[in-house]
Amino acid sequence: MATTSTRLMTFEEFEKLPDHPHGLRYELRHGEPILLPPPIHGHNVTQLRLLDLLRRTAGDARRVSMEMGFRPLPEYEYWVADVALVTKACWDSIPWKGHLSGSPELVIEVRSPSNTVAKMRDRRKLCLETGSREFWVVDVDLREVEVSTADGRAVIYKSGQQIPLFFGGRIAVDEIFS
Repeated sequence: MATTSTRLMTFEEFEKLPDHPHGLRYELRHGEPILLPPPIHGHNVTQLRLLDLLRRTAGDARRVSMEMGFRPLPEYEYWVADVALVTKACWDSIPWKGHLSGSPELVIEVRSPSNTVAKMRDRRKLCLETGSREFWVVDVDLREVEVSTADGRAVIYKSGQQIPLFFGGRIAVDEIFS
Protein backbone atom coordinates (compact mmCIF):
# COMPACT_ATOMS: atom_id res chain seq x y z
CA MET A 1 0.00 0.00 0.00
CA ALA A 2 1.50 3.33 -1.06
CA THR A 3 1.49 6.27 1.27
CA THR A 4 1.49 9.89 0.36
CA SER A 5 3.93 12.02 2.23
CA THR A 6 2.77 15.51 3.04
CA ARG A 7 5.12 18.36 3.70
CA LEU A 8 4.46 21.10 6.20
CA MET A 9 4.04 24.60 4.80
CA THR A 10 6.44 27.15 6.26
CA PHE A 11 5.40 30.66 7.22
CA GLU A 12 7.48 32.02 4.34
CA GLU A 13 5.49 29.85 1.90
CA PHE A 14 2.24 30.77 3.64
CA GLU A 15 2.91 34.48 3.12
CA LYS A 16 3.10 33.84 -0.63
CA LEU A 17 -0.39 32.34 -0.88
CA PRO A 18 -2.58 34.42 -3.18
CA ASP A 19 -5.44 36.35 -1.65
CA HIS A 20 -8.65 34.36 -1.60
CA PRO A 21 -10.99 35.51 -4.43
CA HIS A 22 -13.91 36.00 -2.00
CA GLY A 23 -11.93 37.84 0.68
CA LEU A 24 -11.76 34.87 3.05
CA ARG A 25 -8.61 34.49 5.12
CA TYR A 26 -6.23 31.72 6.03
CA GLU A 27 -4.48 30.66 9.20
CA LEU A 28 -1.41 28.45 9.26
CA ARG A 29 -1.94 25.73 11.84
CA HIS A 30 0.86 23.27 12.44
CA GLY A 31 2.12 23.74 8.90
CA GLU A 32 -1.29 23.40 7.24
CA PRO A 33 -3.11 26.35 5.65
CA ILE A 34 -6.70 26.50 6.90
CA LEU A 35 -9.37 28.55 5.13
CA LEU A 36 -11.61 30.27 7.68
CA PRO A 37 -15.30 30.94 7.09
CA PRO A 38 -16.46 34.54 7.49
CA PRO A 39 -17.81 35.40 10.94
CA ILE A 40 -21.54 35.95 11.34
CA HIS A 41 -22.89 39.28 12.56
CA GLY A 42 -23.41 38.12 16.15
CA HIS A 43 -19.77 37.02 16.30
CA ASN A 44 -18.62 40.49 15.24
CA VAL A 45 -20.98 42.18 17.71
CA THR A 46 -19.51 40.11 20.55
CA GLN A 47 -15.98 40.94 19.43
CA LEU A 48 -16.79 44.66 19.37
CA ARG A 49 -18.31 44.52 22.86
CA LEU A 50 -15.20 42.79 24.20
CA LEU A 51 -12.98 45.31 22.41
CA ASP A 52 -14.87 48.23 23.98
CA LEU A 53 -14.95 46.69 27.47
CA LEU A 54 -11.24 45.88 27.44
CA ARG A 55 -10.24 49.26 26.03
CA ARG A 56 -12.18 51.02 28.81
CA THR A 57 -10.40 48.92 31.42
CA ALA A 58 -6.90 48.58 29.94
CA GLY A 59 -5.92 52.24 29.89
CA ASP A 60 -2.85 53.55 28.10
CA ALA A 61 -0.50 50.74 29.17
CA ARG A 62 -2.08 48.11 26.90
CA ARG A 63 -3.45 47.82 23.38
CA VAL A 64 -6.53 45.82 22.41
CA SER A 65 -7.15 44.62 18.87
CA MET A 66 -9.72 42.62 16.95
CA GLU A 67 -8.65 40.00 14.37
CA MET A 68 -5.03 40.30 15.46
CA GLY A 69 -2.55 38.13 13.59
CA PHE A 70 0.26 36.52 15.56
CA ARG A 71 2.85 33.77 15.27
CA PRO A 72 2.80 31.61 18.39
CA LEU A 73 5.75 29.64 16.97
CA PRO A 74 8.08 30.99 14.29
CA GLU A 75 8.02 28.38 11.54
CA TYR A 76 4.65 26.72 10.98
CA GLU A 77 2.09 28.91 12.72
CA TYR A 78 0.11 32.05 11.95
CA TRP A 79 -3.11 32.53 13.88
CA VAL A 80 -5.68 35.28 14.19
CA ALA A 81 -7.21 36.06 17.58
CA ASP A 82 -10.82 37.25 17.65
CA VAL A 83 -9.72 39.76 20.30
CA ALA A 84 -6.23 40.21 21.73
CA LEU A 85 -4.55 42.38 24.33
CA VAL A 86 -0.84 43.21 24.59
CA THR A 87 1.26 45.72 26.49
CA LYS A 88 1.93 49.02 24.73
CA ALA A 89 5.64 48.13 24.66
CA CYS A 90 4.85 44.83 22.94
CA TRP A 91 2.50 46.58 20.47
CA ASP A 92 5.16 49.16 19.63
CA SER A 93 7.76 46.41 19.03
CA ILE A 94 5.71 44.64 16.31
CA PRO A 95 7.34 45.29 12.93
CA TRP A 96 5.28 47.56 10.69
CA LYS A 97 5.26 44.92 7.95
CA GLY A 98 5.28 41.97 10.32
CA HIS A 99 3.38 40.17 13.03
CA LEU A 100 3.58 39.60 16.75
CA SER A 101 6.06 36.84 17.57
CA GLY A 102 4.69 34.64 20.33
CA SER A 103 1.16 34.98 21.67
CA PRO A 104 -0.66 38.05 23.00
CA GLU A 105 -0.97 38.41 26.78
CA LEU A 106 -4.70 37.81 26.41
CA VAL A 107 -6.27 35.83 23.56
CA ILE A 108 -10.06 35.71 23.31
CA GLU A 109 -11.88 33.34 21.00
CA VAL A 110 -15.63 33.65 20.42
CA ARG A 111 -17.14 30.20 19.89
CA SER A 112 -18.37 29.52 16.37
CA PRO A 113 -19.21 26.35 14.45
CA SER A 114 -15.62 26.14 13.14
CA ASN A 115 -14.20 26.26 16.70
CA THR A 116 -14.29 22.63 17.74
CA VAL A 117 -13.44 21.56 21.29
CA ALA A 118 -10.20 20.02 19.99
CA LYS A 119 -9.26 23.21 18.15
CA MET A 120 -9.91 25.35 21.22
CA ARG A 121 -7.89 22.98 23.42
CA ASP A 122 -4.98 23.15 20.96
CA ARG A 123 -5.16 26.95 20.68
CA ARG A 124 -5.38 27.39 24.44
CA LYS A 125 -2.41 25.08 25.08
CA LEU A 126 -0.11 26.69 22.53
CA CYS A 127 -1.07 30.27 23.41
CA LEU A 128 -0.48 29.68 27.11
CA GLU A 129 2.87 28.03 26.32
CA THR A 130 4.03 30.91 24.09
CA GLY A 131 3.30 34.04 26.09
CA SER A 132 -0.40 34.35 26.87
CA ARG A 133 -1.29 34.98 30.49
CA GLU A 134 -4.93 34.16 29.82
CA PHE A 135 -6.97 32.46 27.12
CA TRP A 136 -10.73 33.08 27.05
CA VAL A 137 -13.40 31.12 25.21
CA VAL A 138 -16.61 33.14 24.96
CA ASP A 139 -19.74 31.06 24.38
CA VAL A 140 -22.60 33.30 23.26
CA ASP A 141 -25.18 30.49 23.30
CA LEU A 142 -24.39 29.51 26.91
CA ARG A 143 -23.66 33.15 27.89
CA GLU A 144 -20.47 32.16 29.66
CA VAL A 145 -16.74 32.80 29.48
CA GLU A 146 -14.08 30.19 30.25
CA VAL A 147 -10.88 31.82 31.44
CA SER A 148 -7.75 29.65 31.38
CA THR A 149 -4.45 30.77 32.84
CA ALA A 150 -0.84 29.80 32.23
CA ASP A 151 -0.68 28.04 35.62
CA GLY A 152 -3.27 25.49 34.44
CA ARG A 153 -6.37 26.91 36.11
CA ALA A 154 -9.67 27.32 34.28
CA VAL A 155 -12.74 29.12 35.62
CA ILE A 156 -16.12 29.48 33.93
CA TYR A 157 -17.85 32.82 34.54
CA LYS A 158 -21.62 33.10 34.03
CA SER A 159 -24.36 35.72 34.19
CA GLY A 160 -24.20 37.77 37.38
CA GLN A 161 -20.45 37.24 37.77
CA GLN A 162 -17.48 39.45 37.02
CA ILE A 163 -14.24 38.39 35.37
CA PRO A 164 -11.19 39.74 37.24
CA LEU A 165 -8.57 41.05 34.83
CA PHE A 166 -4.94 40.18 35.49
CA PHE A 167 -3.92 43.81 34.93
CA GLY A 168 -6.59 45.19 37.27
CA GLY A 169 -10.28 45.83 36.99
CA ARG A 170 -13.20 43.58 36.17
CA ILE A 171 -15.63 42.91 33.32
CA ALA A 172 -19.20 41.88 34.08
CA VAL A 173 -20.19 38.82 32.07
CA ASP A 174 -23.62 40.33 31.41
CA GLU A 175 -21.99 43.32 29.67
CA ILE A 176 -20.43 40.99 27.11
CA PHE A 177 -23.82 39.57 26.12
CA SER A 178 -26.09 42.62 26.48
